[in-house]
Amino acid sequence: MIRKCYLLLFILALTTTVSLAQESVDMNFNGLGFMDNREYKDFLSRSHTFSGTRLALDFGLNLDSLNHFIVGANGIHEFGGAPYFLKVDPVAYYKFESSKWLFDAGEFPREGLIDNYPRALLSDTLQYYRPNIQGLLARYHNDHFSETGWIDWVSRQTDVNREQFLFGFEGKYKPSLSGPFYISHYFFMLHDAHAAITLPDDYIIDNGGAQIRLGLDLTSKTGLDSLSVEAGGMTSIERTRGLDGIQLKKGFVASVYAGYHRFAAFDEFYAGHGSNITYGDAFYSQKRYNRLDLMYTPFLYHHIKGQFILSIHSDTQNKFSNQEAFRLTFDLGRRILKRFKDNT
Repeated sequence: MIRKCYLLLFILALTTTVSLAQESVDMNFNGLGFMDNREYKDFLSRSHTFSGTRLALDFGLNLDSLNHFIVGANGIHEFGGAPYFLKVDPVAYYKFESSKWLFDAGEFPREGLIDNYPRALLSDTLQYYRPNIQGLLARYHNDHFSETGWIDWVSRQTDVNREQFLFGFEGKYKPSLSGPFYISHYFFMLHDAHAAITLPDDYIIDNGGAQIRLGLDLTSKTGLDSLSVEAGGMTSIERTRGLDGIQLKKGFVASVYAGYHRFAAFDEFYAGHGSNITYGDAFYSQKRYNRLDLMYTPFLYHHIKGQFILSIHSDTQNKFSNQEAFRLTFDLGRRILKRFKDNT
């Protein structure tokens, strides 16, 4: 009863503060439609067609230009599935954003925050089935440098459920705004601990990976809309506590991206030890792997983008796999519903 009273007082205090200081209420609606057919010769268990629509609607309470509260929902429907929504994820977070700092706390979209991670570390299926981060994220950025740190809770520990969370950081440094050179890095780790009721031969597992890349943005030196080249090192990190020490598997990674009008191509090559990264793309468990993406964007209008992607995968044994995808994304942006006078 005492806890309920404290909670009620807190809500009343928050409501009073908001009523005195709130500036505006806005709304955002966005979505993703996808049809992704994967025919993998080496990973038959992962050959699958992912198809569906993900819709997100949220409302924001803007206390001022820096402080925001956002509440909403993000639901996914798989084509032909029943019930209609396979899963609905809550969106509820506090956001602080200034010219150099960003801080999010709660359940918030990963898109635009950590969706730039290489697929070797975080698979692209996360955007279909796990669109939100549940935890904290902080970012600092200026004209030359950016760094983001985050933690994402996957599973809360119960008597039968394991405790699992991801944490990591990524950043980019460009010494000269007019020069082509930059350096970027990515790191993340999965902490997988046992349930509250432990079982025999049950261990705490740490699993993750890291990349550091040197890059050249050559766009200004060509007639293309975009041209960049990157190369660097990658390592996977594994440890089963109480059973073995830290296991490192290393490799080399290089990529090229080129875009011209509605056409684009991305090619990435990996060579080294096969990596075992739980949330990464399984192809990087090969000692040699190459992926070529050919992209065409027929639909491009304001906040709407529709893109066809043909992906060709080749592995150590020179076996070829194919993948065809179409993705439609739309984001109507934040729309002001009502403005309030400042009564402070």
